[in-house]
Amino acid sequence: MLYTLLHGLALLYTITSSAVFAQVAFPNSPYVPPRALDGAQPTNGRSHPNPQWSNLLGNLLYFYEAQRSGNLPPSNRVPWRNSSTTSDGQDVGLDLSGGYFDAGDYIKATFPLSAALMSICWGATDYGQGYDVTNQTAYLDDMLRWGLDWLMKAHSSENTLYVLVGNADLDDAYWGGDQNIPSFRPSYQINITHPGTDAAAGASAAFSACSILYSNKSFGGPFSSPASLQNSSYAEKLLTHAQQLYSFAVNATGGQQTYQSAVPAIAASYGSSSYTDELTLAALLLSWATNSTSLFQQAESYYHTFQLAGQNGVFNWDSKTPGLAVLFAQITRASSDIGGNLTVWQSEAERYFDNIVNMRGPAWMTKNGLLYYDGDSDFASLNPALNAAMLLTRYAQIASTPERKAAYLKFAQSQVDYALGNNPMHVPYIVGSHPNSPSNPHSAMASGGNDIANIDTSPPQEAHVLYGAVIGGPDKHDNYYDIRSDWPETEVALDYNAPVLTLAAMHAFNDSNDPFYTSLEVGAYDKVRPQGRPCDPVFPDACGQLSKGGKIAVGVAVGVVGLIVFGLVAWYIYLLWSVKSQKTTR
Repeated sequence: MLYTLLHGLALLYTITSSAVFAQVAFPNSPYVPPRALDGAQPTNGRSHPNPQWSNLLGNLLYFYEAQRSGNLPPSNRVPWRNSSTTSDGQDVGLDLSGGYFDAGDYIKATFPLSAALMSICWGATDYGQGYDVTNQTAYLDDMLRWGLDWLMKAHSSENTLYVLVGNADLDDAYWGGDQNIPSFRPSYQINITHPGTDAAAGASAAFSACSILYSNKSFGGPFSSPASLQNSSYAEKLLTHAQQLYSFAVNATGGQQTYQSAVPAIAASYGSSSYTDELTLAALLLSWATNSTSLFQQAESYYHTFQLAGQNGVFNWDSKTPGLAVLFAQITRASSDIGGNLTVWQSEAERYFDNIVNMRGPAWMTKNGLLYYDGDSDFASLNPALNAAMLLTRYAQIASTPERKAAYLKFAQSQVDYALGNNPMHVPYIVGSHPNSPSNPHSAMASGGNDIANIDTSPPQEAHVLYGAVIGGPDKHDNYYDIRSDWPETEVALDYNAPVLTLAAMHAFNDSNDPFYTSLEVGAYDKVRPQGRPCDPVFPDACGQLSKGGKIAVGVAVGVVGLIVFGLVAWYIYLLWSVKSQKTTR
């Protein structure tokens, strides 16, 4: 009853305050995550949509609500969250409150947020009916607007974009709830003379992708229709920001550069490796949003000029290149008027995917079947694998041969199943989905503790269940330790959930079979939980590598041994000299 009243008040507020941009109405009975134990109950495909996939999709969206910053609305469904950081932007005379905390701490970062929003809107365009049939479209709309509305505030003028709010050093040092977040929260911008091509283009791509979604523009063919949240006024507003930011990225008087060149404070958290992929993606999505042949040709020119073909890396918040050939193929297939050669883009996409499926690229498979990229996967093993599964699932619908389609879908499903419990730990790596789910995500908000020196044990049990949070994932040996301090394995992030939302929406619409975790034995993780320490960047000595302290200890030991050996050799030489001297004297 209380939730229904709150949602009614929220809807009334939305309608009266901004009728032209009105949100989709919330359900009369608000969705709240079910008990984790319910995830252990198979449904055996008795109904459509599958209730387990429906709950998973709902939980994944619920996670974003738990990550909200600013003044929480009456519709807030996360009872343990409070309004927070409501003064953001005051240091620059702006209202930069709202938006999302990016991960397990309290900074707000534009670059990864843009990537997550772009991915989610792209997915909701392809598989939007998954949100519709599960009654989650209103929550999708609410989640997107919470991010997009903040991103519009961060784009405070045509050639200014705020890319970081908060102090990374202070936030990393603070481990506590949302009521005592350090108040020193500086705001950092890129502008016309101090540009960040990647951040501006990335935000442009997010606005374009979401404008396409709110315009109800479909790629057609084998894809389901976009989620039912068409709003032409809101779509136009998003498109205006997309166009301005693309112009900013291209024409900044300060030239083109990665955004940490202008804002060094972001380098340690979300530094960008290049701006070339974001610039290409921004032109490509804007071409589709505006039906512009010239922008499509500009995107093609970027792709060739920047030599993006032939790459085999990951798709994530920093690296968009693997998704470009897929999007080029989708657009070219959907509209012959815009230009492009479908066969060319199919060949490039299939070169990339064939290398993954046949293990001919830099990625390899762990012993138990997780796609792994050395470097990227070390810091969040599930993210590269699930992004690959998302791209494979999407592209398989337009693959050039039935054999490729089958191979791509099979491989993608293997990664989804692994993440949902088909792994040696018997853990579905989404918090709250099953009794075996992670119980100690690295989240300052959810932990309930305030002792940063003892975050693994204070408190012994996580105070709040962070429903729907996709965690970093197991180490390269398929082991998962469920330790809060081990952030590569247990931290949560906006971009971790993004590919899983698209995959869950696709399954909710098309799949009557249950997610893999319904078949798991409750308590199976406790029987195999590894001892010791994981093999990841937090504990490098567990990977057969020495930590800094270990290297120092070895250096000292080698030095001591060297001195001993040197002393023995010197003593031996002295003895020989003495014997020789005695013989000479005689």
